Amino acid sequence: MSADLIDLVQRLGQPRVLVLGDLMLDRYVWGDAERISQEAPVILLHADKREERLGGASSVATLLRALGAKVCLVGVVGPDADGGRVKQMLTDLGIEHDGVVPCPDRPTTVKERYIGRAQHRHPQQIVRVDYEVRAAVPAEVESEMRQVILQQVSRADVVLISDYDKGVCTPGLLTTVIAAARACGVRVLADPIRGDDYRKYHGCSAITPNRLEAGLATGGELRTADQVFAAGKALRERLDLEAAIITLDKDGMALVHRDGRQQCFATRPRQVYDITGAGDMVMSMLAMALAGGAEYDAAIRLANIAGGLEVEKIGVATVTRDEILRDLLRSGSGSGDPKVLTREVLRHEIDARRRLGQRIAFTNGCFDVLHAGHVHYLQEARAQADLLVVGLNSDASVQGLKGPGRPVHTQHDRSQVLAALGSVDYIAVFDESTPLELIQQVRPDVLVKGADYSKDEVVGADFVESYGGRVHLAKFHNGYSTTITLQKLAAA
Repeated sequence: MSADLIDLVQRLGQPRVLVLGDLMLDRYVWGDAERISQEAPVILLHADKREERLGGASSVATLLRALGAKVCLVGVVGPDADGGRVKQMLTDLGIEHDGVVPCPDRPTTVKERYIGRAQHRHPQQIVRVDYEVRAAVPAEVESEMRQVILQQVSRADVVLISDYDKGVCTPGLLTTVIAAARACGVRVLADPIRGDDYRKYHGCSAITPNRLEAGLATGGELRTADQVFAAGKALRERLDLEAAIITLDKDGMALVHRDGRQQCFATRPRQVYDITGAGDMVMSMLAMALAGGAEYDAAIRLANIAGGLEVEKIGVATVTRDEILRDLLRSGSGSGDPKVLTREVLRHEIDARRRLGQRIAFTNGCFDVLHAGHVHYLQEARAQADLLVVGLNSDASVQGLKGPGRPVHTQHDRSQVLAALGSVDYIAVFDESTPLELIQQVRPDVLVKGADYSKDEVVGADFVESYGGRVHLAKFHNGYSTTITLQKLAAA
């Protein structure tokens, strides 16, 4: 668990980001892939839902907005209904788009994806249909965008170039934005095209090609770390960059910095549903972090997490700060299980959950030899709220309460067994003889204890009720106890 990343996310603020690039409309048609057509050997999709999202540079703007940035977008749309739809969606999201210029004789770029579900589940993309023109925008349209850029760049905290090679990011326009940003001391990040000529990105602060793009730009395949670093160094020197950042899919990202740093940043394994938009998410998170004052290494670590969350979703879907915080918190605190948290990490997680409107239940115990009575009890405790925090007595605490022969199992083993239960969301170990200090930190909405206690015997009951929480006495299941279980084992 990285407390520094949690703190960074929480102090990102609302940076102002200027985004220049190719605007697109992503259209999705969802349905069940029921059978093979009788007319041709193709899948027959029984459509049941149609969805539109902003894509390309407008996707970057959307992702930034969801992360809390103030965004000014510059690009072009066609004089058509799709262009009007793009502008309306930008308005609805609160994204400034005075720099979005209608371009005559040019359709709005649209990518239409057909998503099929097998047996009403497991959605997968079947085919994509593109409507676009890739020629460079006319000089008068480029001039109009240039005026907006020169007006806006001094107000920006960072500038992003989202180049999909659809004709907006011309060499002349990029020269303008890079020079203007440098004059104002504003960083420029570029997500480059796939090609072998990157001269138009000269002078950027950083570029973020993927493995294939970086290989094409430097004339070689990037299979090893040494090859990746060599390509990053070549790009950095050739383009006068502060840093070259090469994205490596499941292998994370590599950084080659002007100061000589060369480092690979691994990412956690993810359930990958769709890689669409992962690069845009990485770019957006990098920009947010750098604008928030982060160094490149911290920015890349956050971008790895944001990109990982993106590929777990279908299509280009937004990722919020709360999702990133939850992922950071769930990654654990060195215990070996993401449910077992330190007090500090638990506090961050509880705060994040409460901001989402969720209610917290709390219970505690030694849970030395887990039995069916414990399982029923924890299920009932979890049913009282949206998540359950279990305070677990440490080994020293159990010994102080039960005597020198206990616990039978160490706190590590006990926490791992508890963590395997679906009813338990988080576990925090405490050394004190009572969980009062932990209860005061968590401030649960519901404090749960077994019905073999009376309410006035429950530690922390008065405290919880003082702020409007309640105490719940869970059903006591006769015939189950750790003592009885140990006696049966001894007899056996």
